Parts: sequence; structure tokens; C-alpha cells
Amino acid sequence: MPHGAYPLSRPRRNRFDAFTRRLVAEHRLSVDDLIWPIFVCDGENIRTQVASMPGIERVSVDLLETHLARAVELGVPAVAIFPITPVSLRDAHGTESANPENLMCRAARRIKEAYPDLGIIGDVALDPYTDHGHDGLIENDYVVNDASVEVLVRQSVNQARAGVDIIAPSDMMDGRIGAIRRGLDDAGFVNTRIMSYAAKYASAFYGPFRDALGSDGLLKGDKKTYQMDPANSDEALREVALDLAEGADMVMVKPGMPYLDIIRRVRDEFSAPTFAYQVSGEYAMMMAAIEHGWLDRERTILESLLAFKRAGCNGILTYFAVEAAALLQTA
Repeated sequence: MPHGAYPLSRPRRNRFDAFTRRLVAEHRLSVDDLIWPIFVCDGENIRTQVASMPGIERVSVDLLETHLARAVELGVPAVAIFPITPVSLRDAHGTESANPENLMCRAARRIKEAYPDLGIIGDVALDPYTDHGHDGLIENDYVVNDASVEVLVRQSVNQARAGVDIIAPSDMMDGRIGAIRRGLDDAGFVNTRIMSYAAKYASAFYGPFRDALGSDGLLKGDKKTYQMDPANSDEALREVALDLAEGADMVMVKPGMPYLDIIRRVRDEFSAPTFAYQVSGEYAMMMAAIEHGWLDRERTILESLLAFKRAGCNGILTYFAVEAAALLQTA
């Protein structure tokens, strides 16, 4: 083709230099998009590594102020607390979930004392508290719905009293959002928000998380009767619609990267704030490749998180939150 006969439209012009690429960028990742999940354990002066999640620690309540200092300094807006309840305190009914002195509540109070402006998201489900590892109560080898919801409401109010700002039900019981909303309102917590795990899939990517919580060996059977089938996407929209109608302030898709299509469909269908959880298996998978030198660490972390923004997320729960915040500060 002779010179001058090429197409007049040249998309590459807008990629010519850094300032132009910045001007035309469609999506941006910022520290405001990041939520840091943390694992809290019993005892004092304890830091233990999660074997399946390189760089991630279980931390006792007394060390939380130090543990969170860098996240606060970098401006990470919120943390999500996951308690590692001792086996001795677990039972079939998840009784410890309603104890005002449980790990979750003590951690929330300690964080609020040290960092009043840091948002606290509290996981609501019974799996950290049951001796069978399920998110609800079991009757006749089946996780029952309505009786489980009653316990989840008590758990939610208990967390709100301890200072949790956002209740995040991850259990996938039907009707629990409406029941929790009523329970919070009746207890005077009308401004406590609900971030519903609206589309939570029965995924293979949760393995390292259960290792971190010490619940992997406790789980009897699987969670397929209440978590979603990975084959379904229309069902996710129905779940989100129900939770929003019941009073959810925000919704979440979990896992994250394998379900970017679900995030996009949720954002196309609804205008509610939408979050995703870059779960433990996603983190472990990337870290394995990074530690072997197969992937560039900084580029991989930021690119993976930008994918969530492109899919439509308002924010991302990610174990990379603090590292990503530091990278964004120097970018």
C-alpha cells in the first residue's frame, strides 16, 4: 500500500505518549477502591503466617493498631474483619457469634479506639462459629434457612453494638437481608449499612481462606445447597434484585476475577454500589506465579485490580490492598 493510503483513523495516536494515555484512560484505580480483609486470632502478641497465602498474617487483637497503621497512613478507607474462633468456642448453634466479647467485637472496638475514621466491615455468617463449618444451622443433614436467619440477625446487631459500620452477610440464606435490616433498625442502628454477598458462588477458590480461618478440616460436606452454582448468571441477577428490595445498601460478587461477567451484568442491570472480593485462591494463585518469577509483581497486582473497575466495581476487597495503595501513591 503506497504511503498516504493508510486509514485516516489511527487509534494508536492516542497511545503515543504517557500524557495522552492518561487523558484518554476510561477507568482509574485509586486507594478509595480498596478494602483490606484481615484475619484476627485469639491470644496476645501473635502473628502467624497463613501457609497458603504468602505474606498474609493472622494477628491478635492487641496488635491491630500496629498491623493497620500502614493501611491508615496510605488512606485505605476500610477493613473487613474475619475472626479465627478457637475450636473450643465453636458449637452446632454458632452461639459465640452473639457473644459481645467474641473476637469480632473485640477487634472492632480496638480498631475504632485507635482509628475512628477507618471503616469496619463485619462478616456475618456462622461458619467461623460452628463446629461443622457451615454458614447456618443444620437439621437432618441440611442447612436450614429460617432458623439460621434468626441467629444471623442476633449476630448482626451484636456487631453493630461493637462499632461495625457495615454488616456484610456472606451466608446466602434467603430473606436474611430484610430480617437483618429490621433487626438493626429495631435496635437503633438505622445508619448501619448492609453490604450483601448477593452473588456468592460455591467456588473452588476459597480453599486458602478456610485454611486461614482454621475451618477447612471442620467442614462436613459442601455448601452447594446455599451458595450459587458457578454455571449460573441469570440467577445472580435475581439474587441481587431480591437483596436490594430487602434493603441492601451495597452488593457483592464473590469470587472476583473468574466472575467479572457477573459484575458487569449486575452493574448493567442495577445502579446500586457493587463490590467484588478478590478471594484467597485468586491471591494465592497470583502470588505463586509472582514468587516463581513468572509474573511481574507490581504490574500483575494493579492490572488485576483495574479489571474489577473495568467490569463496573465501586470497590474491591483484596489482600493486595495495602501494597496496591503504596504502588498507586508512587505511580
